[in-house]
Amino acid sequence: MPTTTLTRRELNRATLARQMLLARERTTALRGIERLVALQAQLARPPFIGLWSRLEGFRREELVQLALRREVVRAPFLRGTLHLVSAKDYLEMQPAIAPVLHAAVRSILRARAEALDIDRLVAEAREYFDEDPRTMDELRDHLAALHPEGDVRAMALAVRMHLPIVQVPTETPWGYPGTADFAPAASWLRKPFREGDGPHALVLRYLASFGPATATDVQAWAGLPRMKDVLHALRGQLCTFRDERGRELFDLPDAPRPPGDTAAPVRFLPDYDNLLLAHDDRTRVIADEHRGRILLSANLRILPTFLVDGFVAGTWTIERKRASATLVVEPFEALSREAREELAGEGEALLRFVEADATAFEVRFEKAGPAKAPAARGKGSGAEKEGGAAKAPAARGKGSGAARVEAARAKGNEAAKVEAARAKGNGAAKVEAARAKGNGAAKAPAVRGKGNGAAKVEGERAKGNGAAKAPTARAKGGGVVKARG
Repeated sequence: MPTTTLTRRELNRATLARQMLLARERTTALRGIERLVALQAQLARPPFIGLWSRLEGFRREELVQLALRREVVRAPFLRGTLHLVSAKDYLEMQPAIAPVLHAAVRSILRARAEALDIDRLVAEAREYFDEDPRTMDELRDHLAALHPEGDVRAMALAVRMHLPIVQVPTETPWGYPGTADFAPAASWLRKPFREGDGPHALVLRYLASFGPATATDVQAWAGLPRMKDVLHALRGQLCTFRDERGRELFDLPDAPRPPGDTAAPVRFLPDYDNLLLAHDDRTRVIADEHRGRILLSANLRILPTFLVDGFVAGTWTIERKRASATLVVEPFEALSREAREELAGEGEALLRFVEADATAFEVRFEKAGPAKAPAARGKGSGAEKEGGAAKAPAARGKGSGAARVEAARAKGNEAAKVEAARAKGNGAAKVEAARAKGNGAAKAPAVRGKGNGAAKVEGERAKGNGAAKAPTARAKGGGVVKARG
């Protein structure tokens, strides 16, 4: 029986359906996060925008309360990068991910890792964090005091990758301050980790959220090696297809696979949205010639993007001046009038969500610019660029299929984790502050007080839920659409 071939548009629509981007769905924020497995959270605000674009009636307070009630955590997770994930999934999946995080320490530090007593460092860090939640800077100072002759940056990286830790939320508008405290996950959640089906369960969850996919797609997302072996073991539970290049695709039999001509509404996606990072071959959502245009190489930030007809069609940013908020839309190519009108209406609604305390809202379209050269698929290891994102150890045997870091595949596109950058000895800036430079976010001092509302990043001026729907604005040939009140 011949294998069905899925076109690029059919792959696009299947992925959008699972990502809740063909229509906003009526479900809870917790359920939405679990359907997506996890949301990238290098910055505090993006997960809120990601859920707003996917869930009907989403309110930011719902997510903040989930974090405060410890039902959702922000923690180093897939590939060692910060993600927002349900507490239940974190406790079940972290043990499967842990070996890659551990391997990343030796991969990044190399010979420097040999001098580390990791078990001792983890025990010391756990005791320190259990006394009171602390920042990573405070941990480094503590380790330096305990081991004055030690390699502080290497020790901090080892702790970050070996000790499961979560960030402590506050009642700031986006749930987490710019420099957040960490606490041991087991102490914070007061529940044990659960050894489940290992990578098998993780792969099934991935396919439910991002399939159909190749083995290299799964490996790019999970950072785990030997995904072909896992998929082979699961083959009896899966169905298979081919893409237009003849590569084998795996999927769940009952997962949605809409026709390629299914209508797809315009949508705004936040920085680092997993839709853009979950596949090795990303042409199902973005053309290769545009990939270099969504990466800010200065700080390895993945820019906020917008979709037209299901594909990335440009980037966006928000400018705030006093009580006026402006959404600046930068398309890759000229937009049709219909697309501009849809983007204007959706864009104003986004502004009202993010900048809820503004009184004037404007959507401004910039002229389409020339495309840049396509981003390299990343043949090198590049883990240090991601600064602590997990990289599997070099292949030691035939067919080991060592996992490559997601960032390596797109010029370090996961945004540098500061611990590995510091471990490399380059004095990188703090994670949140460094990333905030890419979007004009205001830096805030670390505040350990709970419920103090400190740390305002760009957009955190909004005090209400901001989910109000905006009337569709009409862009009649001009570049600016304005609304007030």
